[in-house]
Amino acid sequence: MEAINGQELGEKVIRVIKTIYDPEIPVDIYELGLIYDVMVSEEAEVKVLMTLTSPNCPVAESLPAEVEEKIKSLKEVKDAEVEITFDPPWNKDLMSEEAKLELGML
Repeated sequence: MEAINGQELGEKVIRVIKTIYDPEIPVDIYELGLIYDVMVSEEAEVKVLMTLTSPNCPVAESLPAEVEEKIKSLKEVKDAEVEITFDPPWNKDLMSEEAKLELGML
């Protein structure tokens, strides 16, 4: 079995995460700052720590599942798990400059 390049796989995971958009905001969830951490193990298992814009977010059930499915669709990924946290709570300061620009906040 070939060695897993964690950084390379991590970048692929982030690219796939950037294809997922918040249904209420025309910005991908990575640029929105909803992804707190992407961890890749030597066994190509991916764990994502993410938050939602609010605990009552209308996609609280479906969004984490979509993130998990998209990551698992990468052939190099053996398994994926998404953990939701509200610590720290999301706020607009977590958004990238690109997202703020897109939403006219700059």
